[in-house]
Amino acid sequence: MKFSSLSLNTILQINLKQLHYCDATPIQQQAIPLIQSGVDVMARAQTGTGKTAAFALPILNKLISARFCEHKARALVLAPTRELVQQIYQNFNLFAQDTGIAICAAFGGVSIKPQIAMISKGVDVVIATPGRLLDLLANSPLSLDSLSFLVFDEADRMLDLGFKDEITRVMAHVPEYRQTLLFSATFDDSIYKLSKTLLHSPKIVTIDDKNEVATGVQQLVYCVDADRKRELLSYLIGSKNWQQVLIFTRTKLTADDLAKELGKDGIKAQSFHGDKSQGKREQVLADFKSGKTRALVATDVAARGIDIVDLAYVVNYELPYVAEDYVHRIGRTGRAGKQGLALSLMAPSEEWLLTAVEKVIEKRLLQQWLPGYEPDLTKIETVKKNTSKKKMRNQALQKSNSKNRRKRR
Repeated sequence: MKFSSLSLNTILQINLKQLHYCDATPIQQQAIPLIQSGVDVMARAQTGTGKTAAFALPILNKLISARFCEHKARALVLAPTRELVQQIYQNFNLFAQDTGIAICAAFGGVSIKPQIAMISKGVDVVIATPGRLLDLLANSPLSLDSLSFLVFDEADRMLDLGFKDEITRVMAHVPEYRQTLLFSATFDDSIYKLSKTLLHSPKIVTIDDKNEVATGVQQLVYCVDADRKRELLSYLIGSKNWQQVLIFTRTKLTADDLAKELGKDGIKAQSFHGDKSQGKREQVLADFKSGKTRALVATDVAARGIDIVDLAYVVNYELPYVAEDYVHRIGRTGRAGKQGLALSLMAPSEEWLLTAVEKVIEKRLLQQWLPGYEPDLTKIETVKKNTSKKKMRNQALQKSNSKNRRKRR
């Protein structure tokens, strides 16, 4: 289906043409007409399928048609991370060129004063993280009394990061009668439970099978001793001349250490995680996107905040404790129909994490040994009992959620 066949304002059609948006993706084909009709929508599609345009375009179209005389917050988009807020903000601005619609991005980690100043001038669309939105509602002229559209983007990740209490507080400021849209890469029981408190008789759109990986992504698993992972990674990046490699670790400390070690191997690398200031994170991403940095070593805070269409390589240096995060990690490659490689480095003692991933994606991933880097079978650690594995995972998740509650984005 062509965008030109959708009932969108002429200005939006011109902007889409200039952006080379010709064919609507499946999520856009289904969601845009539903949103245009005014119903609540609950939509699921894998990352990289155009979810932002699926809700941004019909919202902008309605705002243009309404011809409001003054700038008031008519649409609110909530997202879990600063990077995702910025990504959505950039897309909204591209779509809304020459429409006169004022758009504001609000997130923590930076001074609130410029955001307050922008809101004071009047805004039509607010894109924010839940924590910073609550700060603005308490300390700025921002009001949600005129809100017509409420969007939850990456709702599953919002729950993972412990934003449920903030969402409840935000809802106290939202009018009862509004159109609510919930977009997510995955649906589970917690999402359905949340939807019942937010949406009214929603139309459900599901594009892909639950937790399906993009068809253009090749998945490889190399079994290697834990103390040789870095050596193997440097060898692969160097010998195969990989550029723009996104590498995932489970902890911030590992991300920092690995970036330093890759640098010693002659591979320019930087780490990316929540302990870095917003300004530093923006600079690190800019360097990675421009090619100044060859490898970006990130924790899962980046799994849904990096949007590089041509990103070809994603490496799981450590498999995640939450198996669903595997899908979000490797969803950074193979976007917009492109080809991509997702490589996982697995120590023998981590095989239980791979088993959990395979259960989620409903696919068996072949374990391979790369000549010269075969695991030493004489020193393989004894795998702990299942109860110990569960305890390890739970402790990691509790620690992560505790930090997220203390440090709202």
